[in-house]
Amino acid sequence: MYTNIDRDAIGTVQMGFKVSKASATLPATTTQNIFTVSGGRVMVQALVGEVTTIFGATATNLKATSVPTTGTAADIAANLAIANLELGTILVVEGDATAMIGVSAGFAPALNALPFIIPIGVIRIETGATNTGATKWDIWYVPLDPGATVVSA
Repeated sequence: MYTNIDRDAIGTVQMGFKVSKASATLPATTTQNIFTVSGGRVMVQALVGEVTTIFGATATNLKATSVPTTGTAADIAANLAIANLELGTILVVEGDATAMIGVSAGFAPALNALPFIIPIGVIRIETGATNTGATKWDIWYVPLDPGATVVSA
């Protein structure tokens, strides 16, 4: 029988460090910082969200963006139509700037996700309209530079 300590150690070796962002209401036609990267570059192994409060019927898009301290912001996942997403829907950021994947609460295609490099700055989500609902987020990362860390924003 394994323990949570075993699970955490194996997860860290395989996926890197895990940081979680608590459930928060969707930003209303604006942005919301979900993670802050400091101290250097990190390689993101996975960035996954989950719908914690059902999304309303309003036509709304959701995307994820890297906003570096120096340089130009870039989408890491393009717009996904999120109207009426059910509780437990998994949101997968592939890291290739194509549309975020949103699938039912039953499964998530994690093998499609690519590792991607994020510089010092923030990772944020952005909505194209005001919609009800909330999400929580998890990130697994490996530091590329000494002292590089990710924290919940």
